Amino acid sequence: MTKRKIFISSVQKEFKDERAALRDFISGDPLCRRYFDCFLFEDIPAQDRRPDAVYIDEVRDCDIYVCLLGNEYGAEDARGSSATEREFREATERGKTRLLFVKNTTEKDRHPKTAKLINRAGNEVIRRRFSNAPELISQLYAALVQYLEEQCLLQTVPFDAASCRNAVLGDIDESAVGNFLEAARAERKFPLPPRTSAKKLFTHLNLFNNGKLTHAAVLLFCRNPQKFRALLCAEVKCMHFHGTEVQKPIPSYQTYRGTLFEQVDEAVDFVLGKLDRTVTPSKTAVASDVSYEIPKMVIREAIVNAVAHRDYTSNAGVQVMLFADRLEIWNPGALPEGMTPATLRKAHASVPRNPLISDPLFWARYIERAGTGTIDMIALCKKMKIPEPSFQQRGGQFVLIIRRKKKAPPKARPITHEVQGPSRHQVGTKLALSQHQVEILHKCQAESRIADLMKITGRTDRTKFRHQVLSPLADAGLIEMTVPDKPQSSNQKYRLTEKGVAYLQGRKRAACFTAKL
Repeated sequence: MTKRKIFISSVQKEFKDERAALRDFISGDPLCRRYFDCFLFEDIPAQDRRPDAVYIDEVRDCDIYVCLLGNEYGAEDARGSSATEREFREATERGKTRLLFVKNTTEKDRHPKTAKLINRAGNEVIRRRFSNAPELISQLYAALVQYLEEQCLLQTVPFDAASCRNAVLGDIDESAVGNFLEAARAERKFPLPPRTSAKKLFTHLNLFNNGKLTHAAVLLFCRNPQKFRALLCAEVKCMHFHGTEVQKPIPSYQTYRGTLFEQVDEAVDFVLGKLDRTVTPSKTAVASDVSYEIPKMVIREAIVNAVAHRDYTSNAGVQVMLFADRLEIWNPGALPEGMTPATLRKAHASVPRNPLISDPLFWARYIERAGTGTIDMIALCKKMKIPEPSFQQRGGQFVLIIRRKKKAPPKARPITHEVQGPSRHQVGTKLALSQHQVEILHKCQAESRIADLMKITGRTDRTKFRHQVLSPLADAGLIEMTVPDKPQSSNQKYRLTEKGVAYLQGRKRAACFTAKL
């Protein structure tokens, strides 16, 4: 780990003892010496460079600029500026973290330029006052601990509850807030009304820490959570391999970022789009039933758990790997203390690693809070007659493995010129639709609202759903609005066009042809 550099600036003679005390404390304290190196100008050996060039270079190279101000101003250059003021100006222009400490003394004893510098600096950074060296050390120690917390180098509160440095309400995606409120009210009867402000929502969900946005708030509702350093690795990597081992080149590889809701939705879509599936006519509805070789709810539960319970202080992300014989989902972080992989196979308490993340996911019905998720996964796999999921702890990674159904060897097709299947030029065969889009088409055989269509895909972001799923179908002429003149109408529904009907009929004929072979 690279240590942070601290530059201590002051009139050397006036603060000789204090400077030495700070240096000795930083180098001797177990916490400070682990994270910081301290620079004092008087400690460097003699060299043939001008002193002012040396200390300005050190200011440019430091991470934290500490300024001690008292009575004296110091020797002035040709422009009437002291070394301390030039150092402060350089640190300000370079955007350094600045810590300002002012010694308690009578104002009449201060040099006028020192008093002016104190007032000017106090308008830019927080001033802390001290009377002696022990008090100064205490003040600096508290400031350094706060710095380590803000840099996510030291955790005194859980990661999800810690403040996200530099994040402000302006970074929040209002559409994400609106989508959450709509989903939470529909799924769990969330108590806040539609169009609740982000500030009021976050207060209700405890997503503020001393008035600042928490990591949980940013991960769930920010436009681009990964722009913040502490959340750079908050992502899901999805890979598809044709064989049973990790081999390059990887046939299909996607990295999903954005909010946690988006990461889950897109990762689930990635897996479903590559699984074998069966479409059968529904006995109770117009739309056909679609079943996957691995139950959709098992996949969703596994990915949501990985995202919700991962260790966000790790530089590793969530990995979803689909092989020819299995699905593996890796997330950084060990199980909670007292829990083992065997514990997950029976009734157990819900112990979320990130409770402030889990709570909104619960309200939007992405997860449950009863500790039943893994048990439900096991039950669904048994119902589908596939092996039960495997839970493993591999070092600092939790691994979930779901086996795919073994495929029967393909039957040899007889060579004949009497039976022909549909031409690839027939309606719909040239359209590269996702399985979710095909499901939407089946649903739209009856006029359907967007909320009902979103449930098919498990999506919560209405805007992205329109853009990624509905709009391509409409552009292809497969579906249409029932109220085209008012796209945002509350009575808006979607239905199949003639082309959409022909597309589904073409798929049905193709399926029948394949079955005959």
